Amino acid sequence: MSIRILLIEDDRELGKALRNSLSTEGHSVLTAASLSEARALLDNQATGQPFDLYLLDLGLPDGDGKLFLEMARRVSTAPVIVISARPHDDSKIELLDAGADDYLVKPFSVGELLARIRVALRHRGNLAQAATLVYQRDGLNIDLVKREITLNGADVKLTPTEYELLARLVRSAGQAVSHRQLLADVWGPEFLEHTQYTRLYVGQLRAKIEINPADPHFILTETGVGYRMLAVA
Repeated sequence: MSIRILLIEDDRELGKALRNSLSTEGHSVLTAASLSEARALLDNQATGQPFDLYLLDLGLPDGDGKLFLEMARRVSTAPVIVISARPHDDSKIELLDAGADDYLVKPFSVGELLARIRVALRHRGNLAQAATLVYQRDGLNIDLVKREITLNGADVKLTPTEYELLARLVRSAGQAVSHRQLLADVWGPEFLEHTQYTRLYVGQLRAKIEINPADPHFILTETGVGYRMLAVA
């Protein structure tokens, strides 16, 4: 099961690395680099799909992350994992008492973060399913680890954007992925209203991996939602 994560981190490089790692696991990740951006995304979830988990840095350029924790706890019961360079026990105790579910001190490994996420979700009765990284069905072979794609033994060449879109669908094979999720994960949150991008690039993908693009077998349309990659048999 893909979960929706709000990552609040002002270090652009770290934020990008974490987002890529979480997306590889099949999760939908939106990012905020400031308290004001995080507040806006928190407010907007009331009219859209709510977040399943928050990853919260404390040292934000326009305020302390604890302020976001207080805001989140007023509107959501989703787990909050603090990711901070502050190692002091007093900080940890204060944030945990304020409603954080866990506190992870930088630097940390991606493996440890993923384990903490699974524990936090499990405590809330929400289980995160591992992403599909190797897809093999009906002559189509996709290895996201090796970044290799073949169809009936022949190499399939994709543009970088086509590859990222296909990889996002493969990671959630068997599950519908909305237009907004695809736009956020492949192009970025600033492209959420550009649904023509997904239609255009899905058409290009189908032309390369489908025997009959007009009657697709692998990339299926979920009317009114988005697209679904046929599940591995």
